[in-house]
Amino acid sequence: MSDKELLELYREEGKQHYAFNLIVKAYGERLYWHLRKLVASHDDANDLLQNSFVKAWDALPEFREESRLYTWMYRIATNEALTFLKRKKARAFLSLTDYSKQLENKLEADPYFNGDATQKALHKAILKLPEKQRVVFNMRYFDEMKYEEISEVLGTSVGALKASYHHAFQKIQVSLQELL
Repeated sequence: MSDKELLELYREEGKQHYAFNLIVKAYGERLYWHLRKLVASHDDANDLLQNSFVKAWDALPEFREESRLYTWMYRIATNEALTFLKRKKARAFLSLTDYSKQLENKLEADPYFNGDATQKALHKAILKLPEKQRVVFNMRYFDEMKYEEISEVLGTSVGALKASYHHAFQKIQVSLQELL
């Protein structure tokens, strides 16, 4: 179903739960992997996904359709992940480098990661990026979102996103040369 059809179904009397289950089914896996790439932990990604859907459920009655449902859901999930990462960093009083190392260690210890050595090296390189660059890179590279879509999610100009992606790409190249 399209976003418009899902929202029309949601607005029908007595169909909210059914429609929301369809929304979860439509976006759950994509949002999980988006979150997983940001936080590097299966358990954390699951918790954040659940929190994101709770927030979406609470806010859906006021959704004004100024953006697509898809980008609205990504915005909620991305904000949840960034807030989570900031809280974790603040609690641990860690520098960005130290926190990136913790995320890398989570990736190493993750029993659910099934990639080869090259994929693991790529993910480690991505985890070394500043949060904003990591978000932009993941959305563009893995989720294959257009810059305009990412702009809707993050509320940033397309030009700034292109610059962030370019810087992230360069940092990843350097990091991969060191890791491989």
